[in-house]
Formats: sequence, structure tokens, C-alpha cells
Amino acid sequence: MTESREQNVTGVFELENVSVTYGSEVAIAGVSMHIPPRAVTALIGPSGCGKSTLLRCLNRMNDEIGSAKVRGRITLDGADIYAKEMDPVELRTRVGQVFQKPNPFPMTIYDNVAYGPRTQGTRRRSELDEVVERSLKRAALWGEVKKDLKKHAFELSGGQQQRLCIARALATQPEVVLMDEPASSLDPISTQQVEDTIAELKEYVTIVIVTHNMQQAARISDLTAFMLRESMEEPAQLVEVGETRVMFTNPGDKRTEAYITGRFG
Repeated sequence: MTESREQNVTGVFELENVSVTYGSEVAIAGVSMHIPPRAVTALIGPSGCGKSTLLRCLNRMNDEIGSAKVRGRITLDGADIYAKEMDPVELRTRVGQVFQKPNPFPMTIYDNVAYGPRTQGTRRRSELDEVVERSLKRAALWGEVKKDLKKHAFELSGGQQQRLCIARALATQPEVVLMDEPASSLDPISTQQVEDTIAELKEYVTIVIVTHNMQQAARISDLTAFMLRESMEEPAQLVEVGETRVMFTNPGDKRTEAYITGRFG
């Protein structure tokens, strides 16, 4: 990625009346929201309320599910990501993802981070070295692994593996990083390290995170979106979205207040 592109792109999503169906089942319906750049937006809500489904819409991972249909409009920096001319592979370079469980590739630390840039055509060792170092620093892992980049990724702890996956996602210089419960399988210390990393990363990228952990959402997000599926006969919907501080102290909807205070979900 050129420096000019990095400066010009902002990483803004706009969702207008988005719905997702799996066959005849309507999973989510009528979701409209603005996801601002260089901020952390948390998607919260009970299990089965469509958080991960909505997250997968943002990099077209639902395309991989044959029965899934996405309707409505989603734009990234003004461009419709479901337009025919939008290449899903290119989109996923711009919109990286970190999954619930760490999933490093079965190769060295260095090769994990260099994988994306290599597939994009970067071959010069000096350039790859620079990308690997920058990405590992941004993922707060460089200090722990810089002397042993040839170490196999599977030898790292769970928390280190997850930060390696964050570094791998950052290596292609995405505008957005999606995170689906990135700390749910980690111990408290590793969770704190991942949260600290997320807090620093928003200087460089837009982050959208799915989390069941109310305290985590309150700690790390700038905006919070609450989703709810009131019954199995109804699709999930976006109840409200707003500044996290306000949502957690003075939510606009009684259902949001009930969920945040633990009365259901």
C-alpha cells in the first residue's frame, strides 16, 4: 500500500437497512448505523442476536455461506462493498479479521506476519522486515519475540498467538480490523494485553469488535451498538447505537438498560 493511500483512506462504514437471510430464515433485519473511523465500535447483545452475522457482512465473509443473502447497502469510504466491481479478496485485504480463537498459520512468527504482504507481491527482504517489525510493534508483541522470529507460532502462548494474529491482520495495512470475541478464550492477563493493544490500534485503524463482556465493551470501545432478538420468530435488530459512556450510564431504550444491568441475556 502506498503512503498516499494510507493517508487518504479513512475506514468509514455506513450501513443502510441491512438484512441477512439464511435460506428462508431472516437472521437480522433493518440495521442502519454509522461506524466512524479510527475508533472502536463494540457490538453487544445476547447469544444469537446477530452480532457475528453483522460483523461478517462488513468483509463479505457471509459470501462463503451458500444460503446467506445480504440486502440493503453497506459502503466503505463511500463505495458499495456488495457492488459487482468490488473484489471480495481485495475487500478482505482492506478489512482484516481476528477470530475468537487464535489461528496462527503453522509456520514461523516472521512468516505469519509476512504472509499477506508476500501474497500481495512484496518480495524484498528489507521491505518484509520493515512490515513485520511495524506490525508486531503495533500488536504489542515485538518486544517479546524480536530475538526469535524464526520460532514456530504454535510455541507461543495463547495470548501471544492472538496478538500475532492481530499483527498478521495489520501487515496488509487494512483500514478496518474486525474482531469476533478476540479475548474470550484467553486468561485475564492475556485479555488485558489484547485490550491494551486494541486501545493503541485505533490510532491507525477502525476497529469493530463483537463481545459478550460488558466490562470489556465499557473499557475499550468508543461507540456501542446493542442488538437483540426478541423471539425466535423475529429477526434480530439493532436496538440502539451511541457513545459508550452514554449507553452505559443513560441508555435510551429500556431493553438496553435491562441487558447492561444484567436483568436478561
